[in-house]
Amino acid sequence: MKLSILGARVIDPASGLDQVTDIHIEACKIVAIGAAPAGFVAVDTLDAKGLVAAPGLVDLNVALREPGYSRKGSIVSETRAAAAGGVTSLCCPPKTKPVLDTSAVAELILDRAREAGNTKVFPIGALSKGLDGEQLAELVALRDAGCVAFGNGLESFRNTRTLCRALEYAATFDLTVIFNSQDHDLAEGGLAHEGPTASFLGLPGIPETAETVALARDLLLVEQTGVRAHFSQLTSARGVALIAQAQARGLKVTADVALYQLILTDEALIDFNSLYHVQPPLRTGADREGLRAAVKSGVVSAISSHHQPHERDAKLAPFGATEPGISSVELLLPLAMTLVEDGLLDLPTLLARLGAGPAEALRLPAGKLAVGGAADIVLFDPAASTVAGETWLSKGENCPFIGHSLPGLVRYTLVDGRISHQA
Repeated sequence: MKLSILGARVIDPASGLDQVTDIHIEACKIVAIGAAPAGFVAVDTLDAKGLVAAPGLVDLNVALREPGYSRKGSIVSETRAAAAGGVTSLCCPPKTKPVLDTSAVAELILDRAREAGNTKVFPIGALSKGLDGEQLAELVALRDAGCVAFGNGLESFRNTRTLCRALEYAATFDLTVIFNSQDHDLAEGGLAHEGPTASFLGLPGIPETAETVALARDLLLVEQTGVRAHFSQLTSARGVALIAQAQARGLKVTADVALYQLILTDEALIDFNSLYHVQPPLRTGADREGLRAAVKSGVVSAISSHHQPHERDAKLAPFGATEPGISSVELLLPLAMTLVEDGLLDLPTLLARLGAGPAEALRLPAGKLAVGGAADIVLFDPAASTVAGETWLSKGENCPFIGHSLPGLVRYTLVDGRISHQA
């Protein structure tokens, strides 16, 4: 099919393009930006005057909940929700049932994602068998099955020597390892950031050092082994400062932050609202400002949803008995637009943190608009607004932003030139 997108403000941070122009698509690829190529006659056109056309968003952490947790979500429902948020490429973490530590599980996820056709899915394989931190998973076999990186989530390696050997093995095959740096012993039993809010509420705390102690160790191991490393879900100002210091020393490490950490602080817990129960926890206003500064400077090159859908009952128990996580991928672009509205980022920089940055971190074929490249595009209206929850596609309604009016509205999401979402 031949499609022309006409009159959009085309922003491609990877190339520096920012102008009102046209995009022409044929056979899943972008064939021209600007004037149509000779002999090209569009079968369909999209009038995009007043809209922004940008590379489809790339989300590095979207829990699809399949296989094993179908009551919380499915590949069909969560990729459909992602497309509504402007996402065309996403990575799913290995915490499934069974764990994503075999080729069979990776192939199952990829087959079902292709059948759904809502977004492109890139699995993150388990670094250890069963995520138990004891035996190395079959990393090369998982890579060959389609896994783009490997991690253990918040399930830490209790033996540092075992972790070091795993990193050496990954470095040998130029595999990317994703770290969720949190010291198990310091965080154990904690529900909120250790500080005045947790003390007032009587909630057991997780100190900032749970992140920084583990992060310092992990960075030293990365330096020793030479492994490609990405640090995910940073929460503290001191944590991003450690990343900045490592980058200044020449370590080629990248990092992401959950979008909700750039918006919320631990003060949101004051009414014991379990919708704000997340792990790692929301931290202080000073930490939020530190994270925002790191995103603005590029020390943190990726913003992700860290989408974790839950069934209704998972958030109805007393705070300490509820399951952590926020369902937010469906609102990724509108929530991120609040950072532009607040004056923190300009629009091209925001789109870089949502596209080119995450794609480069994990070497994904995404995040840019280029002639000959895949036609993965989001078209959105920056002047319109999204009422969160007015329509809801994710199975998980555990979102504290439902009912809020947010800036920006995703009009179309295109995957390989095919419309996968239309407002």
